[in-house]
Amino acid sequence: MTSSSVAQERYVATRTIAAPPAAVFAVLANPARHKETEPGDWVRDAVDPAPITGTGQVFAMNMYLDQAGGDYVTYNLVTDFEEDKTVGWSTGSLNESGEHLPSGWWWRYDLTPNGDGTDVTLTYDWTGTPQAFRDQIGGMPPFPLGFIEESLAALDRAVTG
Repeated sequence: MTSSSVAQERYVATRTIAAPPAAVFAVLANPARHKETEPGDWVRDAVDPAPITGTGQVFAMNMYLDQAGGDYVTYNLVTDFEEDKTVGWSTGSLNESGEHLPSGWWWRYDLTPNGDGTDVTLTYDWTGTPQAFRDQIGGMPPFPLGFIEESLAALDRAVTG
């Protein structure tokens, strides 16, 4: 079962997954498995499959989106990390000095034990996205609320097999 809401510039959806928080977190903290958590083919693969281990870490993903010009790489700065409870990141790019430049949107997963399962709340917030980028891709977000719900269903399949 999934519950969803739309705030001003934020999607939030929750789904109960029939697995303990550690099993869900293991997928989310592994960039090599992020493709499995996305319902389409937008996320391609991890540039470096090293696991996410804490805030301040940057992990890169190969991506594809027609509206963004096709193939591109996202550099994701881990902003929230509490093992088996929370992981979140700000999507962006790197400047010439290797510093993270946020694009204006972020993702966060919150895990709450629920009996033998886990309530997983996915938040996608695009509040900080610059108008020029919104115009380039035809508006934010580039997907409907259903995409977030489908992402949680894909995560469920990745965790429970």
